Amino acid sequence: MSNCSPCSISRIEYDGGRHPILLDDLRNARRDKGWTQKTLADRSGVSEQAIYRLERGIGSVATLDAVMTALEFRLTGIGPGRTLAEQFRARRLKRGIALDALAVRTGLTRKTISNIEKGGGSIASLMRLMEALAPNAKRRAPERAYWGQGDKEDRDSRFTPPEFMENIYAAFGTIDIDPCAHRLSPVIAKRRILLDEGGDGLIDDWSGRLAFVNPPFSAQLKWLQRAHEQWLVGNVEAVVCLVPARTDSVWFHDTLTQAADICLLRGRVRFLDPRGGAQPTPFSLMLVALGVTAKEKAAWSDLVSGYWLAR
Repeated sequence: MSNCSPCSISRIEYDGGRHPILLDDLRNARRDKGWTQKTLADRSGVSEQAIYRLERGIGSVATLDAVMTALEFRLTGIGPGRTLAEQFRARRLKRGIALDALAVRTGLTRKTISNIEKGGGSIASLMRLMEALAPNAKRRAPERAYWGQGDKEDRDSRFTPPEFMENIYAAFGTIDIDPCAHRLSPVIAKRRILLDEGGDGLIDDWSGRLAFVNPPFSAQLKWLQRAHEQWLVGNVEAVVCLVPARTDSVWFHDTLTQAADICLLRGRVRFLDPRGGAQPTPFSLMLVALGVTAKEKAAWSDLVSGYWLAR
């Protein structure tokens, strides 16, 4: 067997044959989130035994769909649709293959294929269908994804780890204000603005020499605009923001790149979650700095791998 890239499709045996399935990637997606099989079972609404079996290629298409939804795990190379059933039906119709012809090609019955296209059937049967219709299907890169469909209520509660913050302190100095603080966050700041105490960093004035901002990523642009505003009016002398490397907004191009020093970070940071777990971001990160000195930038470069964009 040829060597595979990290994103390649692993193989399992079924019914005496072999077929590509993304079981390794599915398992790794669970582990990247720091989830046990029980956690995934709770998040997807299936039994722990069903997860155990699924990761060995056994179970129903309905279970696979539920798990993929919980993990925000998507496939590319099949067809449009919200579910695997819709995707495979769209793929078959686009290729103009009749059910009877596909049954002959896959060794499945017409009824089995029809059942899969309605969301039923087994994973083994689905794999036969995938082999015939979409042999090159693979995991869609999770760039710009949030941190788990099952985490929607708390997906913004991710905290910069202490070891990363030590580099912030060493390079830029003591943090005077954390305007979007959280009680569980390890960030050390002289002043913290907390929502549960009635504060709101998007409304309340900032103060001090240095502000550190690890904002809710679902409102990244609002917080960057607020940071720029508070720095521009002189409420803080400098701001350092840790955010996903999303560079597609007009404001980013027309305003932020003219005012800020931007460092594209190499690698991923393992953020903390409210339950004490740690997981890497599914997206690249950048450090956005307003009002920092050349000496501070150099100190940061000595501590953390990354690339400062030219201004």
